[in-house]
Amino acid sequence: MPSVRYALVAYIKSPITAFVESLRRELHPALPHHDAHLTLLPPRPLHGTESEGLRLLARVCGGVEPFELTLGEMQSFAPTTWTVYIGVGQGGSRMQELHRQLNQETFAFAEEWPYVPHLTIAKMQTEQEAAQAVEIARRWWHSYGGSRRILLDRLTFVREDAPNCWVDLAPVPLGGSLVSR
Repeated sequence: MPSVRYALVAYIKSPITAFVESLRRELHPALPHHDAHLTLLPPRPLHGTESEGLRLLARVCGGVEPFELTLGEMQSFAPTTWTVYIGVGQGGSRMQELHRQLNQETFAFAEEWPYVPHLTIAKMQTEQEAAQAVEIARRWWHSYGGSRRILLDRLTFVREDAPNCWVDLAPVPLGGSLVSR
């Protein structure tokens, strides 16, 4: 039986959400999609309990003030993976530092690829599909007139309960204590 995986994400609650959802339907209409989010800790098993993970999140995230980031360019991870994404410009280094601080103790994990702050748009089936998708996505992104800024002030601790089925466990505010449910 595969081990349970956990992740830490920041859901995007702004006009960018509608843009991402529309673009996803255009690029890959048959694929179900997760809510628009930035990933701080990619999926991993825990070394300990969920409670220990929550304590580490409270300790680390409680000491980090909320910060603004700006979404950058539309890109792809091809040929490594056929994922189309929006990179993080301003604020990306702060996300990398927070990732580094969190990837320890309960959340320590040797990730397959270096951490790159990004907002995933779609995971395509082939490199050619990814190349076509990134060109379409760039045109859409170029014509997007809304703000590309996001305030990162809350993260969400999630668990994968079935393949690609993620359940929110706890909100994790930056600069404060965990919000009880």
